[in-house]
Amino acid sequence: MATSAPELSARAREIVQTARELLESEGPEALSMRRIAAALGIKAPSLYKHLADKQALEAALTSDAFDEISRVFADANDLAAIAAAYRGYATAHPHLYRLMTAGPLDRERLEPGVEDRAGAAIVAAVGGDEQRARAAWAFAHGMTILELDGRFPPGADLDAAWAAGIAAFDSG
Repeated sequence: MATSAPELSARAREIVQTARELLESEGPEALSMRRIAAALGIKAPSLYKHLADKQALEAALTSDAFDEISRVFADANDLAAIAAAYRGYATAHPHLYRLMTAGPLDRERLEPGVEDRAGAAIVAAVGGDEQRARAAWAFAHGMTILELDGRFPPGADLDAAWAAGIAAFDSG
């Protein structure tokens, strides 16, 4: 797949890191170019010398998150371990998780290959079946969003629900 994702300069990386810190600590409302510039002690128009627009910033954050998840998955040796790592990552980084998984994904702006690297462990864990991997990811994503949104009833045994779902994919 061709990509138009530019290589980021050191200053652009600093901007992305500042944006990430704001996103993680204050939520998506803090992810404005004006707010990021203020945190860096510069004026917002200066950001556009390093990143084309807010979508480029979001794509860089998303690429970084996919890269982190691929590294987290590298230590997982089966689907249950991958699911635990996925859940743990999303729980630890809920705002970043939502940014990387909500709405359409502008793949042309992502770092080349990063999405495939993130998904490779899931595909391998289900024996190379890409459709089963997509279904397992959809299960994990649905469980994660419902958990982050507090949508399960009080007292629901989420660990048991996760285990049951993963067992269903492991048995296939």
